[in-house]
Amino acid sequence: MKLENQKKTSMIQHLEELRKRIIITLVVFTLFLVLTFIFVQDIYNIIVKDLPFKLALLGPSDIILVYLIIATVVAIAATIPVAAHQTWLFVRPALTPKERKVTSAYIPALFILFILGISFGYFILFPLVLNFLMSLSNDMFTTFFTTEKYFRFMLHMTLPFGFLFEMPVVIMFLTSLGIINPYRLQKIRKYSYFILIVISILITPPDFLSDILVTIPLLLLYESSVSLSKFVYKRHQREKEGKKEMYESV
Repeated sequence: MKLENQKKTSMIQHLEELRKRIIITLVVFTLFLVLTFIFVQDIYNIIVKDLPFKLALLGPSDIILVYLIIATVVAIAATIPVAAHQTWLFVRPALTPKERKVTSAYIPALFILFILGISFGYFILFPLVLNFLMSLSNDMFTTFFTTEKYFRFMLHMTLPFGFLFEMPVVIMFLTSLGIINPYRLQKIRKYSYFILIVISILITPPDFLSDILVTIPLLLLYESSVSLSKFVYKRHQREKEGKKEMYESV
C-alpha cells in the first residue's frame, strides 16, 4: 500500500513538472509572438521586396492574418531553444552527469537545424515550386496572387522542413535516453522511406523532378539519423561494458 502511494505521488510530481515546463514554453512563445508582431511589418517588407509581382488583398483582415503567419513562424524558431531546454530540464533527473553534459549540446543543434530546414524550404524548394507552377500558365492566364494565399503557400513549403531537419538530433537524443536504437530504425526503414516519400509528394507539385529534389534530402536525413543513432548507441554500450568490467574487478 505504501509503495503504491509512493508511485502515485511520484506520478503526480512528474505531471506537475511537465505542466510547469509546458507553461514556461508557452509563455516564452507568447512573448516572442508579441515582440515579433511589433516588427512584423519590417519583416514583411524584406520578404516581398524582390517579388516580380504585386500581392493583392481581398479584405482588410487578410493582412492581419499574414502578419500572424509571419510572427508565428519567427516566434516558433525563437522558442525552439527554450522548448528544448525545458525538455532537457524535465528529463535531467533521469540522466547521469555525463549524459546531462552531452545532451545539453542538442539544444543549440535543434535551433541551427531548424533554421537550416527553413532556409532549404525558402531559398531552394519554394522558388522551384513557385516557378514551376507559374510556368504552367504559359501566358494563358492573368497572374493574380493574394497576400494571404501567397504566404500560406510559403508556409507550407518552409515550416515542415524546419521540423524535418531536426530529425537527426531528435533521434540522437532519444537514443541517448534508451528509447530507440539504430537496429530498430533499420527494421522500420522501408516504412520510414514510404512516409517520407509520401510527405515529399504531398508538399511538391506533381512533377518527377520536384519529387526527387525533395525526397533525396529527406532520405539522406533519415540515413544520417540512423548513423548518428548507431554512434550514440555503441558509445553507450562501450560505457556500460566498461562499468561492468570495473565492478567485476572490484
